[in-house]
Amino acid sequence: MSYQFKGGVHPNYMKSPEIPATVIAPPKQVIIPMAQHIGAPCKPLVQVGDYVKMYQKIGENPAPVSAPVHASVSGKVVAIEPRPHPLGDLIPAVVIENDFQDTPELMDPLTEEELKDPQAILARMREAGIVGMGGAMFPTALKIQGGIGKVDTLIINGAECEPYLNGDHLTMLNFPEQLLRGIELARIAQGVEKAYYGIEKNKQDAIDLLNSLNPAQYGIEIVPEEVKYPQGGEKMQVKAITNREVKPGGLPSGVGCNVVSTRTAYAIYQACYEGKSCIERIVTYAGSALKAPVNGLTRVGTPFSHIVEECGGFVKPCRKIVLGGPMMGICATTLDAPNVKGTAGVLFFTEEEDKMVENPTCIRCGKCITVCPMNLEPVFMYMYYSKRDFENMEKYHITDCFECGSCSYNCPARMPLTHAFKTAKIMFQTKAAKEKAKAEAEAAAKEAKK
Repeated sequence: MSYQFKGGVHPNYMKSPEIPATVIAPPKQVIIPMAQHIGAPCKPLVQVGDYVKMYQKIGENPAPVSAPVHASVSGKVVAIEPRPHPLGDLIPAVVIENDFQDTPELMDPLTEEELKDPQAILARMREAGIVGMGGAMFPTALKIQGGIGKVDTLIINGAECEPYLNGDHLTMLNFPEQLLRGIELARIAQGVEKAYYGIEKNKQDAIDLLNSLNPAQYGIEIVPEEVKYPQGGEKMQVKAITNREVKPGGLPSGVGCNVVSTRTAYAIYQACYEGKSCIERIVTYAGSALKAPVNGLTRVGTPFSHIVEECGGFVKPCRKIVLGGPMMGICATTLDAPNVKGTAGVLFFTEEEDKMVENPTCIRCGKCITVCPMNLEPVFMYMYYSKRDFENMEKYHITDCFECGSCSYNCPARMPLTHAFKTAKIMFQTKAAKEKAKAEAEAAAKEAKK
């Protein structure tokens, strides 16, 4: 039985896991961004004119917070230049002309001895370029390595609570044994005796299937969770599984927990047992601009324009492209951008889904406070954000908001609360950078006078 966290909402989940995963055919050209992770971007290891193989490492950075990137097709490198990134801006990318041969360059599977060695598993995670595929894209090997000695509980996040998204659910149904073995490897790497797999009860078919495979033999316990958004948030998973609460500004490791996503665990299996680098995932494509939802196994680097063609094109004018789910997703600015490791969904919305209103006015109903899972007070946070009152924004812990969108969803006035808090955090970062630069300049000036 899972514990309950405060707040949360129950949106229309719009799920379609009954639609089987199909393969999105690779495009004529893939665009592999050198930044598909939090941390230092990779530097290309190839040059224009080089022939590369599928799964071959084509970008790397030795910095601790980084993860290699790999070719998702075989073919010729035709460009290394800035290209549109799904998260915005132009980012250096390697462009590969697909020869449609999928000639592989696989790593050797780990030996039986290495499959029991935490350091060998961690090294393989790093080499395979595995990152948090729930959306955060933090390098997984570093995340697990940093928790060794501090973490006593490993949690696998199977909530997939965002509306529309089905990739994790379909991974559970299509690759259950491989997924359990991937979780086992994460558990061994973390150095704990047991892993807890939290799955919302709206995926009962997956819960039953995984339990039928005796997960205890892999050191795993399946924990059915209540269906409530944002159950998939890391801090919510920690609360649901352990009843521990992560303090404001803290991380799950601060209370002895580490959280790994479902698709990340499956990628660990592929890297260690099959020698495959992280180059594809199941992505949900939906929204009223499309004829019907599609759950597509998609190569990293596939442009959104190609995906739209593979899904049958637009049946209505597309007003907004949302990467991820509608609650926490961000807007893409162009169809020329490719999907990356953290792309769990791409939603193509028309005016039908646009619920924005002009000049929204807060009516002080307090509904935003009742649903905030972080025990924050969005009504006051927004008021001080509007006044650019940094002191009170900090007092009301605006930087502790993890942008789940529950307050915006529950607001009858349609206030842009989540967007405001996202902007406020950027403002704090900019302010801190300016203050640091000023302090360094003053220190340098004092040193020069000596």
